[in-house]
Amino acid sequence: MTVTKDFSRVENGYKMEAEVCITFSDFEKMQNVCNLLIEKLGGSINISPPHFYHAPEAVHTLRCEVCLAAVENTRQKAQEVCQLFGQALGKPLLIREEETKEWEGQTDCHLSDSSDSLTMQQRIERATIYASSRVFAIFEIKGKEKRKNKLI
Repeated sequence: MTVTKDFSRVENGYKMEAEVCITFSDFEKMQNVCNLLIEKLGGSINISPPHFYHAPEAVHTLRCEVCLAAVENTRQKAQEVCQLFGQALGKPLLIREEETKEWEGQTDCHLSDSSDSLTMQQRIERATIYASSRVFAIFEIKGKEKRKNKLI
């Protein structure tokens, strides 16, 4: 949180303007604080629209989660194919991430480039980061062992 204060003389008194910049990591908490400030300070407060920011750690975490999800999806598909042919999926022999893509927001042409005219939902959509990962995997395939209990 940073606070900037400006004092100026106006006619027979003084005027103080303060700018408070706060960085939130929780959108709901930001909304609650804004609502509280508006409730307590009324018309004497002006709240600017939020500027969304993604911490490098959060983007890195997203990349890792997307890659892990791609590997899990690949394993599940390989498992289904093995079951279809009456085989068992073995351990992975090779897993390689071949392509990653990241993009931010919805790029709708009909939306104005001016941030002031966007609704909050449109701002959130534009600030949302999306990621995809394409992986290549080779798994060991095992024949299903049929065990018969023989009584001697």
